[in-house]
Amino acid sequence: MNTTTVSPATVARSRGVERLVRGQPTSDGAGVKLTRVLTQPLQQRLDPFLMLDAFGSDAASDYIGGFPDHPHRGFETVTVMKAGRMRHHDSVGNTGLLEPGSVQWMTAGRGIIHSEMPEQEEGRMAGFQLWVNLAARDKMQPPAYRDVPPQGVPVFALEGGAQVRVIAGTTHGVAGAVTRPTTEPLVLDIVLPAGATFDVPLPAGHNAFAYVYGGAAAQVGGATVASEHMAILTNDAAADGVRFTAPVGERAVQILLVAGAPLREPIAQYGPFVMNTVQELHQAVADFQSGALAT
Repeated sequence: MNTTTVSPATVARSRGVERLVRGQPTSDGAGVKLTRVLTQPLQQRLDPFLMLDAFGSDAASDYIGGFPDHPHRGFETVTVMKAGRMRHHDSVGNTGLLEPGSVQWMTAGRGIIHSEMPEQEEGRMAGFQLWVNLAARDKMQPPAYRDVPPQGVPVFALEGGAQVRVIAGTTHGVAGAVTRPTTEPLVLDIVLPAGATFDVPLPAGHNAFAYVYGGAAAQVGGATVASEHMAILTNDAAADGVRFTAPVGERAVQILLVAGAPLREPIAQYGPFVMNTVQELHQAVADFQSGALAT
């Protein structure tokens, strides 16, 4: 993995924390245990982001069932693997391996059926899945799939010790592995050693949140955010970004930062289908039942 050293950015006024959210334990697929961090009631507030799941377990019984064939329509899924191996298959004919450090970006568009199944019977499995909405005009586009291997995710470091993987978008002059139009997502996987500070510029109009998932509590915009908590960042027209600080004398802090341009469109969701109207959801279900969704 090649790491580029960059100059720090300076945020004159950091966004604050509007609300702290503790994820909800649940299961999905064939019994995979996970934590649902961004839930359906927060979709309008965090538009264009629809869901964030965090998963991590050393017990094979928590993940061995995997995610057998299931459909999607109307949005994009982003899978960020931290540990473990899973195999992807879909109705378009794509196959791919999710391994530690890799990213999978799948555009469901008008419809896709896929599976993600473990390629291990023991050891740790950990990562995230983020759902990003598509604009109404893009929901019925052809499906697309992209695998990004670990070495394909740009990494940069600051002299103060921060190390950042740029999954999507551009920051500090470094373009991420994926760039998407319309929603303009910025997805950063950040590691801050004890005592380090990291400023991230953000467009004032973008919705943003930070999920602290490892190590000690972090200071986010001046507020203390404990591990396994999501901080919804304020929409402050006078703020030009967000400041993260890791406490002195503690373990390194790991943070997933997500920001994007809101679509400001109606959101209608029924399980794996996200459209703009109930009628479009009925059509998605009918298409799935008839076999037309993924053709």
